[in-house]
Amino acid sequence: MPRNSANYYEAVRTTVGPAASDAGHRLYLVPGMNHCGGGDGPSHFDMLHALEQWREQGHAPDTVAATHQANGVADRTRNLCPYPQVSRYNGVGDEAVAASYSCKPAARSSKSAL
Repeated sequence: MPRNSANYYEAVRTTVGPAASDAGHRLYLVPGMNHCGGGDGPSHFDMLHALEQWREQGHAPDTVAATHQANGVADRTRNLCPYPQVSRYNGVGDEAVAASYSCKPAARSSKSAL
């Protein structure tokens, strides 16, 4: 369950402190993705590439590009945001395109919905 991952993330931050945690610890939740793929959310992304960039070039990913695919064709894009941020529609632009969204702090009510 996603709440278990969020609880672990928070426990690490509490144990080692925010600065040490942020240096090597991120959580990217994938809203709408089923357990190992599929679902209504974006379930196609290359987390390995993001981790390689972080490890080899020292740049932690601000977001991770993801797509939802129907019949093997990407029909929606989103950016996965580092927890506790979530992707929110900016109010303008194509709702199927990641550029129309920004990572923003999660509302308290959505945190409990994890």
